[in-house]
Amino acid sequence: MKVVGFNGSPRKRGNTYHAIQTVFKVLKKESIKTELIQLGGADIKPCKACFKCFENKNNRCVQNDKLNSFIEKMIGAEGIIIGSPTYFSNVSPEVKSLIDRAGLVSRANEHLFKRKVGAAVIAARRAGATHVYSSINFFFGISHMIIPGSSYWNLGIGLKPGDILKDKEGIATFKDLGKNMAWLLKKLYGSKIN
Repeated sequence: MKVVGFNGSPRKRGNTYHAIQTVFKVLKKESIKTELIQLGGADIKPCKACFKCFENKNNRCVQNDKLNSFIEKMIGAEGIIIGSPTYFSNVSPEVKSLIDRAGLVSRANEHLFKRKVGAAVIAARRAGATHVYSSINFFFGISHMIIPGSSYWNLGIGLKPGDILKDKEGIATFKDLGKNMAWLLKKLYGSKIN
């Protein structure tokens, strides 16, 4: 089994990265493979609403950037984590582009992410994280995906890179998410291990 995680922060080793890695550590202990993709800072365009994906039905967006490789990674994984910092109480622009474009391509192709496990992982300086959490989970929900819970909403607090590691409740929440995600993946996919 494999979980692909998208770091939606342009800070490659910022708080979003540390939050995802906390979940990954638990998944790895459960023999689930992980792959981190640096989404933040990637030059991916927003959706043009051209609906060519509905005409072509080839699991791809017609725009020529990295997004199609990201969609391939999502298709090839049993679980998907989308991590985002909190930008004015919303997701980062790259996360929004991923959600909009991958979501439309998925819908155009018989729901490519159906019954995969999806988890939102959020970093915030102080507030606004629950809206970011909801925005990502709206994408998972409309994509027919299954969302595991945790001991709190999957968010951690910190300003400077690494500060999130001092948020004991946030770290505990990410660890519980990892345990629940691993349990759910094993229930859904049995002992299938790549």
